[in-house]
Amino acid sequence: MIKGIDKWLPGYLVSRRRRPGGGRGPRHLMFCVADHFEPFSRSVGPEAALDRVARWVHEYPAVFSGIEDADGRGPQHTFFYPAEEYRPEWISLLCELVAKGHGEVEVHLHHRGDTQEGLAKTLLEFKTHLRTDHGLLGEDDSGNIRYGFVHGNWALCNSLPNGDWCGVNEELTVLQKTGCYADFTFPSAPSPSQPHMVNAIYRAKDTPCRPRGHDRGGRVRTYSTADRNDLMIIEGPLALDWGRRKLGILPRLETGTLDESNPATPHRLELWIKQGIGVFGRPEWIFVKVHTHGCLPGNRRVVLGEPMRSVHEYLANRYNDGRAWKLHYVTAREIYNIIRAAEDGEGDDPGLYRDFEIKPPPMRWHV
Repeated sequence: MIKGIDKWLPGYLVSRRRRPGGGRGPRHLMFCVADHFEPFSRSVGPEAALDRVARWVHEYPAVFSGIEDADGRGPQHTFFYPAEEYRPEWISLLCELVAKGHGEVEVHLHHRGDTQEGLAKTLLEFKTHLRTDHGLLGEDDSGNIRYGFVHGNWALCNSLPNGDWCGVNEELTVLQKTGCYADFTFPSAPSPSQPHMVNAIYRAKDTPCRPRGHDRGGRVRTYSTADRNDLMIIEGPLALDWGRRKLGILPRLETGTLDESNPATPHRLELWIKQGIGVFGRPEWIFVKVHTHGCLPGNRRVVLGEPMRSVHEYLANRYNDGRAWKLHYVTAREIYNIIRAAEDGEGDDPGLYRDFEIKPPPMRWHV
């Protein structure tokens, strides 16, 4: 809880004062799982890595069978797949889940000592593979291929103090130019890469020749006149959990991570929702984005097993009665689209805006 406190505590205290009220009519809960999906994590060989992917494809449909949101859709999973681990046959396996309507694939990247030119080349090549070879990634009305992004090791914009695991100060600019619609990396506390903005959806831009362009930005608002060219940063929940204290004294730091030692629970879910992450001017729309490293065997048993199913059942019972709350399971692309609709002043049911700006990937057109 103490590590990196100078980065996240002031922003967290500000976010507590800015939590929205209930708004009019039923409240809507958008729930998104962002998986930093790394088959080679912990340096396993190709055979073990392939088995990790295959297990997800085989087990996911059965685990969450029968669970639906207000729109009749089951739980969604966004696989942020690392560009440096690209294997066509493994992406083709994930396409099976996408085609059946269980989620989508986006872009993840670990890189070190990189340059703007090298980064742009990597991103353009990988997004082309995903789209051309696999029918993944969405596109805008102009036909441009668009993607969501997660930075490996949390080091967006060269934000680690030692400059490791990136190398590109002006990374937001490269992401925008190569078609990125939003970054989904954060929160990263207690890592020092954590931005000062906490529990926020905001737009950020690079500071020329300096790192940490993501550190601060303008919060997304309805009818906003802010520069839409700034990259959207969609954060997950960060909070102090006084209900689970370390050594019986200090509150634990809640960052919305799902792993073997910290599975999803109704208590944690309530804390995520309580942070009230949303778009100013649309208080009845609440966005919860949690994250995991689902290829680790211990994490898979948590995220792809009874603990997560129990939380989905709790969501259905507590947050999908159709009167006080409506639940919407969303992918990363869909949560961005709904935010964009709110930014443009759209209201009513957010489930209508899943494809507001970025169309579904071809692999999902028939779902």
